[in-house]
Amino acid sequence: MKPLFYLLLAQTFLCMSCSKKELSPKPPLPVSAMHIVAKTIPANFQYIGVVESSHIVEIRARVMGYLEKIDYLEGSIVDANSRLFVIDQRPFIDALHMAEGDLERAKAVHWNAVQSLNRMTPLFKANAVSQKDYDNAVADEWSAKGLMLTAEANVEKAKLNLGYCSILAPVRGWVTKSTFREGALISPGPNDLMTSLYVIDPIWVNFSVSEGDILKSRKETSKKQLVLPEDMKFAIEIILADGTIYPAFGEINFSAPDIQQTTGTMLVRSVVQNRDALLRPGQFVNVVVKGAKRPNAIIVPQTAVSQGQNGIYVYVVDEKGRAQIRMVETGDWYHDYWIITSGLKDGEIVIADGVNRIQNNMPVSVTKWVASAPKNEENSDNQTLGF
Repeated sequence: MKPLFYLLLAQTFLCMSCSKKELSPKPPLPVSAMHIVAKTIPANFQYIGVVESSHIVEIRARVMGYLEKIDYLEGSIVDANSRLFVIDQRPFIDALHMAEGDLERAKAVHWNAVQSLNRMTPLFKANAVSQKDYDNAVADEWSAKGLMLTAEANVEKAKLNLGYCSILAPVRGWVTKSTFREGALISPGPNDLMTSLYVIDPIWVNFSVSEGDILKSRKETSKKQLVLPEDMKFAIEIILADGTIYPAFGEINFSAPDIQQTTGTMLVRSVVQNRDALLRPGQFVNVVVKGAKRPNAIIVPQTAVSQGQNGIYVYVVDEKGRAQIRMVETGDWYHDYWIITSGLKDGEIVIADGVNRIQNNMPVSVTKWVASAPKNEENSDNQTLGF
C-alpha cells in the first residue's frame, strides 16, 4: 500500500504544479511600434497624360505648279525657314519678267504724261491753252500714275508667287512624310495637304481630372486638410513609360471650364520644355502634380492598418502597456504609409507590425520603434486625387 500511496501523492503534486503553470500570466508580446507625430507632408497627385504638339502647322502650297524637289528628310526635325519643297519656278520667273516689262512701259507713259503736264501748266497760266486741254493733261498724268502703281503691284505679286515656289518651315518642329512625290501637280486648297509640322518645344501634356477628385479636393481644402499652392502654381513632373523621370518640370497653362459629359472629367493642359525631343506627340506618360501640402497630417505604416467587420482599425498601446483596438478613417497613401484622417491624435503609440497576432487588451512590449515618416519626404509616392 505504501508504494501506491506515494505514487498518488506524486501525481497530486504534479497536477498542482501543472495547474500553477497554466494559471501564470503570459509574457507581453514583443511588437514594433511608432510614435504618432503630426507633421506637414507633400501631397502629390498622379494622372495618365497624353503628349500633344503645342502647335500643328499644315504645310500647303500657295501657287499651282509641279513639285520639283522634296528638300528635307522626312520624319526629321527642321529649323524655322528651312526649305521643305520646291515647285517648278520657270513659269513664275517668266511671269515676273513680264510684270517688270509692263512696269517699265507704265513708267514711260507716266514720264511722258508728267512732261506734257509740265509744258501745259505755264501755257495755261498765260491763257494760251483752254481749261479743257489743261484738265486732260492733269487726268492723263493721274491715269499714267495709276497704271504705274498697278504695274508695280503686279511685279510684287509676281515676286511673291516666285517666292512661294520654295515652301519653307514657318517654325522649328518635327515634319512628317510628304503626301506628294516629285512630279506631282500641286495646287493650293484644303485638299492638297503636303505635310504637317509639329512644334515639340515647348510641348503640351494633357491629362484629365475626375469630378469626384475635384469635389474631394475641395472638401479637404475646406477642412484645411489640404493646402494648394499659391496662385495654383503646380509643378508638373513627367514619368516616362520605363519609369525614368523627365529632366524638366512643366506648369499648368490651361484648365477647361467645363466637365465633359461623356467622361465626367475636366481637361487640364500642361506645357513642358522639350529641347532634346524626348517627348513625342501621342506618347502616354505619367503626370505627377506637385506643390500641394497636407498640414498636421497623421500617418501610420500600411502594415499597422487592418480591415474588420466594423471597419478599419489599428492597435494603440495604452499607458498600461496593453494593445487597444481603435477604429480609424484612412485617406490616401504616402509612401508605405496610410494617411489617417480621424481616429488618432498626436503623441499616441501605434503598433506598426504583426497586428494579426494581437488581441484587444493583450499586454505588449515594444522592442522596435519604427520611423514616424519616410526618410525623404519630398519624393513622396503618387496619390490618385484631384485639384
